[in-house]
Amino acid sequence: MPELRKDPVVGRWVIISTERGKRPSSFASVSKRVAAKMCPFCPGSEHHTPPEVMAYRTPGSEPNQPGWTLRVIPNKYPALRVEGDLERAPKGLYDKMNGVGAHEVIIETPDHACDIVDMSDESVRDIFWTYRERMLDLERDVRIKYILVFKNHGEAAGASLEHAHSQLIATPIIPKRVAEEMEGAKRYFEFKERCIFCDIVRQEISENERLVTDFDSFIAIQPFAPRFPFETWIIPKTHQSSYMEMSDADHLTLARCFKDILSRLKLALNDPPFNFILHTRPISKESREYYHWHFEIIPKLTKVAGFEWGSGIYINPTAPEESAAFLKEMKPERVKEVFRADKTGGDSV
Repeated sequence: MPELRKDPVVGRWVIISTERGKRPSSFASVSKRVAAKMCPFCPGSEHHTPPEVMAYRTPGSEPNQPGWTLRVIPNKYPALRVEGDLERAPKGLYDKMNGVGAHEVIIETPDHACDIVDMSDESVRDIFWTYRERMLDLERDVRIKYILVFKNHGEAAGASLEHAHSQLIATPIIPKRVAEEMEGAKRYFEFKERCIFCDIVRQEISENERLVTDFDSFIAIQPFAPRFPFETWIIPKTHQSSYMEMSDADHLTLARCFKDILSRLKLALNDPPFNFILHTRPISKESREYYHWHFEIIPKLTKVAGFEWGSGIYINPTAPEESAAFLKEMKPERVKEVFRADKTGGDSV
């Protein structure tokens, strides 16, 4: 029997319709790597990118030259630009402003064929440290109201280059999806005087039906009302409204949690395309009591079609309890063994 479930944060309904889908293992995609071309993100190609704004380098190496282990550059084709003024203006009943903000690319490794699951814990920690450092820098810009970090892995998930990278876009507005989460969290806090995400953490640990991994300071869960099969949230166990509040030590724990869950997804679904998104509070401090930062990981396994676009209700063919049980069976330590042969490199443009 199909089941309607309501997301407790934003109030969005989803349909869990297992009759329309197959067992989780049947979602496994065919991982493809395209023949290598020139990659602008590889060492030696620094002149093909805008000048770096931040980098971790070996001692003695020069900016915008090889010798880096992680590199941050402005996006060559930015969605928003740092230069200019907002110049808000009406146009009849419509509103507009200039596309002012920031759009940066975090090149996560110099190794073209390397993914997060292949990296050392410390290298992955550096990625998460970099997010914080860039957010701390950009929040000083009074024009910026929100900073969204995200990763597109695989062509079907929107990645135009195969070389491992993530992105950051700083906007002069609060995105609607984040605003909906904030409003839902605020309503819950006003009613119960507790953070809804903290309550989710407690209940998921207690019930252990949708909990995939528990890593000291973080849990990874299949949410109660997921929009998509194998949608996964990583949530800090203690209340933190902003990603920038995380301790230095927790960055390493987060890296280990991320590697664990991405390894499980890679094994279960044969290296699927996916997106991950960081949702944190806006730069203003107003939501400190009731909002709770978290990552959302969304494998690209199904298509959004007419019903979803028309209704805003998602149809998910896999119950989260089933997905969680399936992921728990995966052995993350086997990911390098299973995918060792699939390291031919390449550019997916």
